[in-house]
Amino acid sequence: MSERIGISWAEMRVRLAGARSYWVCTASPAGLPHAMPVWGVWLDERLWFSTGAGTVKARNLTANPRVSVHLESAAEVVSLSGTAAVVPAAARPAEVDAAYAVKYALPGTGEPATIVIGSSPVFAVTPRRACGWFEGAFEQSMTRWHFPEGGGEPVAEAMSYPEDPA
Repeated sequence: MSERIGISWAEMRVRLAGARSYWVCTASPAGLPHAMPVWGVWLDERLWFSTGAGTVKARNLTANPRVSVHLESAAEVVSLSGTAAVVPAAARPAEVDAAYAVKYALPGTGEPATIVIGSSPVFAVTPRRACGWFEGAFEQSMTRWHFPEGGGEPVAEAMSYPEDPA
C-alpha cells in the first residue's frame, strides 16, 4: 500500500469556505431521500444556508434534522454529516450575513445577496463527521474526522480501504 498522506482539517476548511454551492441531502418522514444545491457560507465550523419555509428541504429538516452535505467536486471530495437547526436572526452571528453578502451577488443586478429572502429560515449545520479525499490519490488521502460533542477541533483518522485479496 502507498504511504498515507491524509488531508488536514485546514485544507478541508479552505475547501468548505471556498465552495460555490453545497448539496444538502435530507430525508422525508417516510424516508425518501432529497438532495438539492444551496448557496451557503462556512463559518465557525458550521455551514449556514437558507431555504424557503415551505420547501422540501425545510420540511424534511423540521421533521428530521439529520443531514448530509457534499461539495460539487467528485475529484476533491468533501462530505459532512450532522444536524441542521433553524437559527433565528437574533442568534445568528452578524459575520454570517456579511460573509454571504461578500460571497454571492444577485444574478440579475450584481448586488450583494442576502442569506434571508423574505421570511426564509436560516439553518446552521453542525457536523458530527466529515470525510474527504483526492481522486488522484484516493488511498493515500482518504481521511475521516469526528467532531467532539462539546465543540473544538475535529479529530482525524485515516480511513481504511481493504486490500484486494486476489
